[in-house]
Amino acid sequence: MYDESVRTAIDSTNAAYIRRKIREKINRTSVTVCMVNALTYTSTWVDWELEESLDKGSTIIFMGVPGHPDNIRLPDVGKRLQMPWYMWDPDHLYRLIEAAP
Repeated sequence: MYDESVRTAIDSTNAAYIRRKIREKINRTSVTVCMVNALTYTSTWVDWELEESLDKGSTIIFMGVPGHPDNIRLPDVGKRLQMPWYMWDPDHLYRLIEAAP
């Protein structure tokens, strides 16, 4: 497993540049893990990243943020495709990643 998350903020307000930098990371992955909480669905960036992952053919896994099981609402991609989500469990996440095509 290789972590392609953006650890250092992309120092720009140029949306095209930010998309290009994130797309580079998405293109090096086969699985996208989306951590969800009560507000994740409100992020247009999350929606865009998930659509990019889908277009690339990546597996998407939704994991609930620890301690917030009652307020989970999936982003549009997850709702539209009726994707499951799971409460945070590192062992389960590992198994899901290993089983992904």
